[in-house]
Amino acid sequence: MRKVVAIENMTLDGYVDSQTGIGFEWTYRAYSPEVNDFGNQHVRADVDTAVYGRRTFEGMRDYWSTVPANPEATPAERAHAEWVTGVDKLVFSTTLDTPGWENTRIIAADAAAQIQALKAKEGGTLAIYASPKLVHWFIDTGLIDEFRIIVHPVTIGSGTPLFPDKSKLDLDLLESKSFDWGAVYLRYRLA
Repeated sequence: MRKVVAIENMTLDGYVDSQTGIGFEWTYRAYSPEVNDFGNQHVRADVDTAVYGRRTFEGMRDYWSTVPANPEATPAERAHAEWVTGVDKLVFSTTLDTPGWENTRIIAADAAAQIQALKAKEGGTLAIYASPKLVHWFIDTGLIDEFRIIVHPVTIGSGTPLFPDKSKLDLDLLESKSFDWGAVYLRYRLA
C-alpha cells in the first residue's frame, strides 16, 4: 500500500507559507547544499508522484519549466527540474482546465476516493509539496500518513500554519537530522 506524505519547509513558529511573494522566501537563509542533497537523496527518494494544490502547482510549473533553458541555472537546479518534469504529478483544482506541464493529472472531483484508490495500488510515495491548504484537507480527511519537515531557524510571526486550527494528531518520530546552516529535519508518521 502506498502512503501520502507532506514534505514541507516550516518556520520555527510553525508556518509553511508567509502569504507574501512566493510564500517561502524565508527558506533561503538555511537552505544549504547539504539540505538540498539530503532532500534529493533521502527525503524524496521513495516519491513517485508529486501532489500540489493549484497555486503551488502553477508556481512550480512556471519556475521549473524554465530552468533547462536558463544559462544561469545551477547543476542542482537542472537536476531537480529534470526530476520534477518527469515525475507523475497530481494537481487538485476545480478551476484549472489544462495543466500545461507533462505527466500531470488534474483532480477536480471525488478527490478522497481517487486518493484512496491510488493509495491501494502498488507504487511509491505520494508526496504533497508545500500546498498547505491541501495538506489541511488531507489531515481533515484522514488520508495523510507522514510528515517530512525541514524546520528553518527563523520566525515570521504570521502566515499559513502547517497544522490547521484544532487539529489533533498523535505522531511518532521516525528520524531527525540537523544541518550545517541551522535547519533541522523531522520525519513523523501518524501513530
